[in-house]
Amino acid sequence: MTAGERVLGEAEAALRAHPRVHWSRGALGPGEPGRVVSLVPSLSEAFHVLGLGERLVGVTEYCVHPAGAFAELDRVGGTKDADVDAIVRLAPDLVVANQEENTARVVRQLADRGLDVWVTYPRTVREGAELLDALSTLGASEQARRSFVVPCLEAVERAEGAAAARIGPRPRVFCPIWRDPWMSIGEGTYIHDLIELCGGRNLCAGAEVSEGDRRYPLVDLDDVLAQEPDVILLPDEPYRFDESDAARFERAGVAASRHGRVHLIDGSLVSWYGPRIAKAIQVLADLLAAPGDARGAAATGVGEE
Repeated sequence: MTAGERVLGEAEAALRAHPRVHWSRGALGPGEPGRVVSLVPSLSEAFHVLGLGERLVGVTEYCVHPAGAFAELDRVGGTKDADVDAIVRLAPDLVVANQEENTARVVRQLADRGLDVWVTYPRTVREGAELLDALSTLGASEQARRSFVVPCLEAVERAEGAAAARIGPRPRVFCPIWRDPWMSIGEGTYIHDLIELCGGRNLCAGAEVSEGDRRYPLVDLDDVLAQEPDVILLPDEPYRFDESDAARFERAGVAASRHGRVHLIDGSLVSWYGPRIAKAIQVLADLLAAPGDARGAAATGVGEE
């Protein structure tokens, strides 16, 4: 365990004992909060699509989907530097946060000032779909559940079934999330689970980490390329990889570049848990399936009657 991980662990332990910090829907009680501040962009989107957008009174600067949906709402800073005073002035019944996206300092300050904070932390695709289901219990209609929650849960079920039936080697996948320094994703993360669920093998799982976070390890690009990734996924967030980055990998001469499997992708599909899950599984399963292999579509029911 690194020093950074020890500090995070100690902060989490202290927060878990706080009466205003809640770690599950059940811990919130049966009520439906009328005023909500969301510090998590993907969950702000979830509130909107579930028909709960009118409950939101504040969101972060990064809550940008759906486009224009939050134009009239107060912005309360970023995900890492949320403005505690601004949030308190909004007098929310509930603040929705995330253990990775928001800081323990902000959560602690909000709780100490009498606000209830729901700290979410989905690390698997199933947990992401179940979180969407839990959010729906804050007052979403049955129609909204059928339109958005059920498809996500069903997509996860199909993907898990396809994964259990999968035989043979899986493509080795490199998915960086930052460059200079290069950073990728390790085990215990949502993106790792999505890659594995959709038929890939995360090349950086289990990477040795001497410092920093083993969930998002710093990697040596030459070492990664020496492992001959079969598929390279280049998301447009949190770092915006572009055509120049794709061209760099296409010139690398590794398996992914030789077979045309260097892909620029919508970063929200691999990092925004919530209503995007069903589409994310479909897109990733198709990208990771061998050319001409129908398993990608089978994983999501695409093409089925």
